[in-house]
Amino acid sequence: MYPTVWLIQLAKKTKFIKRERKIKPDIIFWSLALGFCDRSQRTIAGFKRLYEKEANTSLSDSSWYDRFTPEFVEFLHKCVIHGIEELEKEPGRKLSEKLGKFKDIFIQDSTIVRLHNSLASKFPATRARKVAAEVKVGVMISAIANGPKTVALYPENTAEIKTLRIGPWIKDRILLVDLGFYKTQLFARVEGNGGYFVSRIRKNMDPYIVSIESGILEKKREEFIGKRVSELTEQLSGKDLDVVVKIAFKRRAYKGKQRKDEMHVRLVATYNCAEEKYHIYITNIQKDVLNVNDIAKLYGARWEIELLFKELKSGYALDELETKNVQIISAFIWTSILTLIVSRRLHNFVKNSLVDAEKKVRYTQLLWSKILQVTHWIY
Repeated sequence: MYPTVWLIQLAKKTKFIKRERKIKPDIIFWSLALGFCDRSQRTIAGFKRLYEKEANTSLSDSSWYDRFTPEFVEFLHKCVIHGIEELEKEPGRKLSEKLGKFKDIFIQDSTIVRLHNSLASKFPATRARKVAAEVKVGVMISAIANGPKTVALYPENTAEIKTLRIGPWIKDRILLVDLGFYKTQLFARVEGNGGYFVSRIRKNMDPYIVSIESGILEKKREEFIGKRVSELTEQLSGKDLDVVVKIAFKRRAYKGKQRKDEMHVRLVATYNCAEEKYHIYITNIQKDVLNVNDIAKLYGARWEIELLFKELKSGYALDELETKNVQIISAFIWTSILTLIVSRRLHNFVKNSLVDAEKKVRYTQLLWSKILQVTHWIY
């Protein structure tokens, strides 16, 4: 995945290494990528000791500290991009038969990383009551690759919708988003590029019904056409609902003008007995592909990205960056993503190597990250 020759070439290309002396690109890469699993060593001094042990050399503190430069950050960033591409080449999962017509499932979300308060002027935290510093890490994960598809850093006050750009890459793929990304313009762009989406619907949204697929007797369906969804759900008595609704929205402004438009989408509702309310989703996936319960279960897969953030924070302590140095912070963030990528690659290898199906269930991604934390010395 990361051949020594490739790491050396990249180090020279990014100008992280200009002349090969005591610092070896491959050893510093693996010292950080695997050493980041160990909380006790996740300091500049700790990584220095690990590097010296693996390289069988000694370095002055200043020589080591000065290696954390913008060029080194770029080197790590390029390694992340390469790792994501490598995960795509050897898929860790296969979609179920029902999802066979789709090429992949993407889940987009972001998490906030707290920084040292002294960096508040450079990374201001807009939601904190007192002076604080935070950065937003936006991540899209791929179900097929069993890992990240894209990773980017943003100011904490960046709106979620601005961390996601839709293009031709979404064709024949499903995008699962939460309410932070809810925007009809976005759904229209996904559909316009040949992609599919599933989202919860906002509480204040109550669209008009165009047609009813199921949830009410056929002879009564006509009386609800043209009415709002809430008027129908009040009479369902806990039954699932599958309808087509129309949603009005404004297109992007062009030459100072914005034209109004509308799109028809599928709306499905499942009743949650424990909460005594409907969970309502909108999608453009057809009924003959996924039924109401399938859509609800598919949206439940969004929990995958929450587990990924938990792995980054509880496993690799992404939210424990106490340094005041901006370059070190950036390097540590990219290193945590590298550790995640290496962990997922090893997880895929181990999982696919096990013959016993029962054993495969035990090696969840989160459990595997914990195993990696106590076996990183393997390098």
